[in-house]
This record gives sequence, C-alpha cells and structure tokens, in this order.
Amino acid sequence: MLSGLDSFTIPLFPLGAGLFPDGLLVLQIFEIRYLEMVKKALRDKSLFGVVALCEGSEVQQPGSQTAFESIGTLAEVVISNAVQPALYFIRCRGRERFQIHESSQGRYGLWSARVSLLPADEPKDIPPDLQYIANRLGRLIAELQRKGLPEAQMPIWPPYRLDECGWVAYRWAELLPLSPEQKRGLLEENDSELRLRMLAEWMGPILGEDPPARAQTP
Repeated sequence: MLSGLDSFTIPLFPLGAGLFPDGLLVLQIFEIRYLEMVKKALRDKSLFGVVALCEGSEVQQPGSQTAFESIGTLAEVVISNAVQPALYFIRCRGRERFQIHESSQGRYGLWSARVSLLPADEPKDIPPDLQYIANRLGRLIAELQRKGLPEAQMPIWPPYRLDECGWVAYRWAELLPLSPEQKRGLLEENDSELRLRMLAEWMGPILGEDPPARAQTP
C-alpha cells in the first residue's frame, strides 16, 4: 500500500476524460512516450498517473500547449495486449487519488510529476434518500449481466460495491456526460457522502428525471 505521507515521482498520462478510483480505463497506446511508459509499468509492476486535460490534445502535436488538473488518479495496468511492437491495448484500474506538487516534461515529451496521495475514502453506507441512485446503478449492472456481457467487457470493474457512497458516485461520474468542472469537483471532494449528493443534484437534470419524493414523517 502506498503511503500518503511522502511525495514520489510518477509518469503522467493527461487525458480528456481523466480517471476515478476503481474506474476502468481502456487505452490504445501507440505514441513512443507512452509505449515506453507502459512497458516499464508492465515490467516493474509500477503505476502511472492519469490527469484530466485543461488545455491541449491527448496526442502530441508540434507547438501545442498542454495544461492539466493538479489532482489525478493512479492507474494500474491489469490487462495488456501487444498487437504489434508499437501498438498496445491495455485495460487499467484506477487506484488512489494524488495531488501534483510539480511537473516537468522529459524524453519524447513524457510528463512526470512529484505527487503525494490524497486521503482514501472511508466507506460510508448509502443514505436512505440516495438509495435510488445505487439501485439504478445496480439495475444497469444486472441488465448487462443478463445480456451475457463477459466480465472482461463490462464497463465497470468488479467487485460492485453498491452499498458505498464513494464507489457509486464515481461510477455514475464515469457514465454520465458531466462537465470537466463537475468531474473535477467530484474528484477533489474528500467526503464520499457529499460527493454522492453532488452527483444527485446533477443526475436528475441530465436524465430528465426528478428524484423520488422523501417519505413524510408525521
């Protein structure tokens, strides 16, 4: 287990969508900077950091400027397939969140940063008034399973922790078309119940639904 008390240096992969803890990230790797990074991660069983882009492109372009968020998520390569020496398909799992202290660009344009870990979620049960959000996610997972979708093709990594505020909020954050600002807010929030309540405020308007009415207590 990594310690959040000390800083350490990791390679960075700036992406348009970013990554959340326990999330699934599917990547096609062909740029030399990321090929070297992935090969090292596989060889050393090491991690790299995923950060959301604020400016620039995922693919390196001459003269382009790159800016990214100061908070990201560690990524662990779980499945890799080397189609060709210069083409890898990988599936990664999101790990701990981190805070960037300083970053620099090195060989082949690969970014690296000195980072420290942010606090991990304390498991919190779903409050009764937000249970409908977890239930809807559970129905979605069950529907995909009924259709016979293999576990390796599921858009969500097991185990399915539908009783935890943080896990449910992050999974909906991956599925819904949230703005970069909304995703940043969810990733920065340390209180997992508050994170789920933030998600609940945005979820209704996106899906065109109102949350269930709370039962009135006499």
